[in-house]
Amino acid sequence: MSEQTHYRACNLCEAICGLEIKVRDGHVVSIKGDDADPLSRGHICPKAVALQDLHEDPDRLRRPLKRVGDQWQEVGWDEALDDIADRLAAIHKAHGANSVAAYLGNPSVHNWGNLTHSSAFLGPLKTRSRYSATSVDQLPHQLVAYWLYGHQLLVSVPDIDRSRYILMLGANPMASNGSLWTVPDFRERLKAMQARGGKLVLIDPRRTETAAVADEHHFVRPGADAALLLALLNTLFEEKLAQPGRLAEFTDGLDAVAEAVRPFTAERAAQVCGIDAGTIRRIAREFAASGAAAAYGRMGVSTQAHGTLCQWALALLNIVTGNLDREGGMMFPLPAMDLIRGAGSKPGHFAAWKSRVRGLPEFGGELPVAALAEEILTPGDGQVRALVTIAGNPVLSTPNGRQLEQALCTLEFMVSIDYYRNETTRFADYILPPTGALEHDHYDIIFHHFAMRNTARYNAAVFPKPVGSLHDWEIFVRLGRRLRARLRPDARRPFLQRLGARLKDEVMLRMPPHRLLDLSLRRGPYGKQAPQALSLNSLKAAPHGIDLGPLQPVLPRRLCTKDRHIVAINAAIAEEIARYDRLLGEHQAAQPRAGELWLIGRRHVRSNNSWMHNAQRLVKGKPRHQLFMHPQDLAARGLVDGMRVRVGSRVGNVEVEVQATEDIMPGVVSLPHGWGHARAGVQQRIAQQQPGQSANDLTDDRHLDVLSGNAALNGVAVTVEAATAESRAA
Repeated sequence: MSEQTHYRACNLCEAICGLEIKVRDGHVVSIKGDDADPLSRGHICPKAVALQDLHEDPDRLRRPLKRVGDQWQEVGWDEALDDIADRLAAIHKAHGANSVAAYLGNPSVHNWGNLTHSSAFLGPLKTRSRYSATSVDQLPHQLVAYWLYGHQLLVSVPDIDRSRYILMLGANPMASNGSLWTVPDFRERLKAMQARGGKLVLIDPRRTETAAVADEHHFVRPGADAALLLALLNTLFEEKLAQPGRLAEFTDGLDAVAEAVRPFTAERAAQVCGIDAGTIRRIAREFAASGAAAAYGRMGVSTQAHGTLCQWALALLNIVTGNLDREGGMMFPLPAMDLIRGAGSKPGHFAAWKSRVRGLPEFGGELPVAALAEEILTPGDGQVRALVTIAGNPVLSTPNGRQLEQALCTLEFMVSIDYYRNETTRFADYILPPTGALEHDHYDIIFHHFAMRNTARYNAAVFPKPVGSLHDWEIFVRLGRRLRARLRPDARRPFLQRLGARLKDEVMLRMPPHRLLDLSLRRGPYGKQAPQALSLNSLKAAPHGIDLGPLQPVLPRRLCTKDRHIVAINAAIAEEIARYDRLLGEHQAAQPRAGELWLIGRRHVRSNNSWMHNAQRLVKGKPRHQLFMHPQDLAARGLVDGMRVRVGSRVGNVEVEVQATEDIMPGVVSLPHGWGHARAGVQQRIAQQQPGQSANDLTDDRHLDVLSGNAALNGVAVTVEAATAESRAA
């Protein structure tokens, strides 16, 4: 068979880099960057090459698995889907809709079948017990976007190609390729910015890969970013550097913001965050004077105890200096498939209901996942008795993973839609594997909303769908039909209403993702734009993608608030600022107890959360599972580089090798996320051979961002001591 060349985007991380894939005799022979992709320009990272390994992985499931006692056996699709629908419907009828919970993992947004059709399955359940990786990740971003701009997806991104100053907190795009910021080839884009006189200032408790290429790096105490950011805001107002420009015409509440941040002087913040007052003032002045600046923060500031306050303060830094919606500042993409102005837009809602046990608020129909284990373990009306997981591994990805393991053992029924028998899906009664990434077509619905340039690209399948397999959207459709037949939730509605609703459902269920894409493109912002109106056919005719140009100012017309004004501050934010002021006054913020250290996470360019450690080319090389610790902290505890240590928190203990490094702030330790695969029942042979422990066996389900309920995975109080023979035996 002759060699074939396929072009598509990598959907393993947010950078969506274009690929050139060569195939011969049904096998991948090479993967390299697509030089003609208008977004990534030929850039790829090691994960893209591992697409071949994931496609060929012998551990990847290809047929439905059913648990029979302690064993697993392959079963047919109809048998599996019928039994799953029967058992979910029985629990639903016996215990109510909320007794069936759903958890959607991070890969759900990387795979468009999940986005377009998962509601076909989850919709009939009508459960409020819905969870996702959002609340261990970007929930504060979305909540702030909803409050300020009226839509949870109106998230601005740094316009790096035209910026002259970027203030970055808790982000490491050299490892992540951007996060809530699709920025492939960050290194070269940064070099270009620096060559034209631009500057990157990074604030992080670790000297990261991004710190190595930044113009400045400053250590900050974990959990104290809010003090720094509020002091930067106060400095702008105090020194009359707040110049919102045209934003003032449609921004409400800036005077109230100035008053709210008045207590947060640079001197006060310096005592808390570890950055001196002079530096804080200088950064504020430089930011205001640059004329094209962007303040951006990511996981380090989102997944902490004051994550929403941090994201609000970052947004206000951009607003009060006029850098929001300005070239070179923080700008809003205008995607071709527009989820903000398009049909079925979901702006969001907050605290419409709360979790049963702890009263944590929902956002956009989802509860904080930190509540999931207690909702399973706590008896009473509404107790979760069945769980559906979709492309997720919450045992390794959510706080207090050992407690969640205990909870999963008590479920009456569990089904997982996943490629692997992993640390979570091993508890399921059924595992349903969809087709692999190269076996279906794809369009990046979400990440074009966060891209630093407007582009569009349709990705045809590289390989045909294997006989006897189902795409994820087909699984959702077939399960949804079965559930509708068993639950009949609309039986009391008038006949014509029921008929109309079912016809509408059938049209949607029979429409594959590519047809929905075509409709969205034609109705979207470029659907009737000369000279090339976008449609599925026009994208198919451009296999490298279509360049729609640099980001352009879109405010106020793109705002989704009632009067299309930015709401600079609301009662919830004002109360949180006042609460934080009291905490600082009582010395309860960013203050560990004697002997304790702050735990933070870290990311590596070869990893993507917990699910990419079964590819040999991604785990080879120097080990990266160690606990990073400053030599001063080692010496204070009588520890030495390379020894085994016991790390403890309120919820548990792990043992891991420690690595001495001055790249970590004294008083801080760092453990990477996503490891800890040596658990019984996991079927990922390469991953199980890797050392390392799960950081989420230490993170605390009670340690949350108060405003949003997002998990505070950074700034967790831990102790570190030498591991003993007795503890190793235990």
